[in-house]
Amino acid sequence: MKLVCLDLEGVLIPEIWIAFSEVTGIPEFRRTTRDEPDYNKLMNYRIALLAEHKLKLKDIQNVIGTVEPLEGSGDFLASLRRKTQIIILSDTFEEFAKPLLAKLDYPTLFCNSLEIASDGSVFGYRIRRENGKKQAVSAFKNLNFRVFAAGDSYNDLDMIKEADSGCLFRAPEAIKKEYPRLPSTESYGEFLLMIEKFLEEK
Repeated sequence: MKLVCLDLEGVLIPEIWIAFSEVTGIPEFRRTTRDEPDYNKLMNYRIALLAEHKLKLKDIQNVIGTVEPLEGSGDFLASLRRKTQIIILSDTFEEFAKPLLAKLDYPTLFCNSLEIASDGSVFGYRIRRENGKKQAVSAFKNLNFRVFAAGDSYNDLDMIKEADSGCLFRAPEAIKKEYPRLPSTESYGEFLLMIEKFLEEK
């Protein structure tokens, strides 16, 4: 049996922290896993910024409520679901994801969680498992699934390389240049064709 594992932000929805940066006018929040390979360093940086500007979880959730899926992602996901099982592997947080999943017709999501103080401020986070995307793909393979994985950021590279097949989707030029052997695509149409080819393989 075959399975498709997809990143969430940058693949199906816009980057949440970039949207938050645009609303708050704080450019430092634009830094994402497309720029920073060290996820823990990035999250500690974000939490410090939230504290510095006295921003709380509700402020982030208010912005998330305005975020819409990337154009074409809903049709892409619906087409793919008719062909195979899909798991979304993301380093986002369950406190962010719920309204976004509704807009994507509730795909299965594995993600992390935030640590929230009684006043609503974010003081930490809990990683489901270190390098969880790669570990999930490895576990699926151990269950005799053949896996296709795709994402756009540094934190997706290990799961793509661990999978039986995969690609970068709308990744930054810097990542594509660093990893020229990884297939890459910019359009949902081509993306779907790449996955269909994998699904048809014996």
